[in-house]
Amino acid sequence: MAKFLPLFLVALGLQLTAFSQENSPYSRYGLGDISPNRNVFSRGMGGIAAGVADNQNVYQSLNYTNPASYANIFSTVFDVGAEIRYLTLRSSNPAKKFTSANTFFSYLQMAFPLTTPKMAKKKILWAATFGLRPTTRINYKIERNERLPGIDSLNTVYEGSGGLNQAYLGTALKIKNFSIGVNAGYIFGSKDYSTKLTFLNDSVIYYISNSANKTSMNGVFVNLGVQYEHNFNKDEKGIPRMLRVGAYGNLQQNLNASRDDIRETITYDGVGAPIRLDSIFEVKNIKGKVTYPAKVGAGFTYQSANWMYGADFETTNWSNYRYYGQTDLVQNSWTIRVGTQYYPAKPNTPAKRYFRYVKYRAGFYYGNDYIKVDNNRPDYAFTLGAGLPLTSLSRISYAGEYVVLNTALEVGNRGNRNNNIRESNVRFNIGISMNARWFQKPKYN
Repeated sequence: MAKFLPLFLVALGLQLTAFSQENSPYSRYGLGDISPNRNVFSRGMGGIAAGVADNQNVYQSLNYTNPASYANIFSTVFDVGAEIRYLTLRSSNPAKKFTSANTFFSYLQMAFPLTTPKMAKKKILWAATFGLRPTTRINYKIERNERLPGIDSLNTVYEGSGGLNQAYLGTALKIKNFSIGVNAGYIFGSKDYSTKLTFLNDSVIYYISNSANKTSMNGVFVNLGVQYEHNFNKDEKGIPRMLRVGAYGNLQQNLNASRDDIRETITYDGVGAPIRLDSIFEVKNIKGKVTYPAKVGAGFTYQSANWMYGADFETTNWSNYRYYGQTDLVQNSWTIRVGTQYYPAKPNTPAKRYFRYVKYRAGFYYGNDYIKVDNNRPDYAFTLGAGLPLTSLSRISYAGEYVVLNTALEVGNRGNRNNNIRESNVRFNIGISMNARWFQKPKYN
C-alpha cells in the first residue's frame, strides 16, 4: 500500500482545494452541481454504465455506478481519478462572460476479488471494494451593484460553498450469468450560504450586513445494481459475442441536518478576513432533514472481441427534494447516454504494436438539467477517451500486473440561446488504474 499513499494524499488535496476556485451560480439551488459519478473509462463513452463490466481482455477499471459489475474483477484494482474543468458562463442580460479553470478530485477506489477455488468451479464470483468520492459541489460568488431610488447605492454579494461526499464499501456476487451488487456507506457534507449588503456613500461609512445559513448534513446511503449477460455464438475467431443488460439505483433517503442561522454586522481586517461587530440574531444547531431523491437507471452493452456498444437511460426524482421541509427551484431530470469502445488488439498482435493495445472510446449524452430557474435547460456533451497502458506489454502478458492511464474529454453545454445564463464545459478527465495479483496463491514460487 505504500506506493498508493502519495496518490491518496494528492486526491485529498484536490478535494480540499477545489471549492475555492470554481464559480457556478446554479450550484446555489438544490444540493449544488452534481458531480459525475462515473469513472473515467466510462465517461469517455458518454457515461454508459448500466451494462458495463470492464473485463474485456485486460486493463481493468472499476464501474462504481452499477455495483453489480464488481463481480467481474479478477485482480486487485486501485483506481483514482481527477478532472480539469474549463467553465465559461455567458449571460445575455446583461451581456457578460466569465471563464475559469479548476481541478477536482473525482474518486479514489480500491477493489479485490474474494472468489475461492470452490466458488470458481461452481461459476460463482465474488468481489469487494471501498472508496471515497464527491457527490455534489456548491461554489459561487456573485456581486450585484444597484441604485435604490431615494436611498443610496447598494452592493450585494451572494456567496456559497460546500457539497456532499461519499465514503463507502461495496460488494458484488455473480452466479453464472447473473450479478447483483451493493454500495453502502456514509454521506456527509455542508451547505453554507451568505448574503452581504453594503450601502455605498461618499460621506457616510456603513457597516456590512451579513445574513448566513450554515448547514451540515450526514446519513447512511445504499445503492443497488444488477446485471445479466448472455453469450451468443462465437465469431470466426472463436471469440463469443456478449449482450449484457443492467440496472442500478437508490431509494429516496433523509439526511440528518444541523443549521446555524446568523444575522450580523461585520467589517474586514487588513488581510480581508471578516470581523464581527454586532450579532443581531443567531440561532445554532437547528435540527432538520434534507430529502435526497431516488434515482434509477438501466441500459445494455453489446460486446465482441474488438468492439463494445451501449446505451443508458437514467432519471432522478428531484421534485421530492426537500430542505427542512421546503422545496427549491428543481425538477425531475433524465439523461440518455450512448457510447462505444474499440480495442484493436488480436490474440496474435505483437507487443511492439503499442497503439493496437490502446482502447479507444467515444460517446455522447443528452438530458435536462435538474435546476429549474431559466425555462428548459438542456444538459449535453460529446465525449472522447482512451485507455493507455503504461506497463510493458510483455510484462502484462507475463505477470498480469499493469498500470493504465484512462483519459476522457467532454465538451458540452448547460442551457441554450433561449436561456439567460449558459454554461459551456470542457472537462478533461484523468484516471490511473493499477492492477495487481494480490491475495492469489501462486502454483510455483
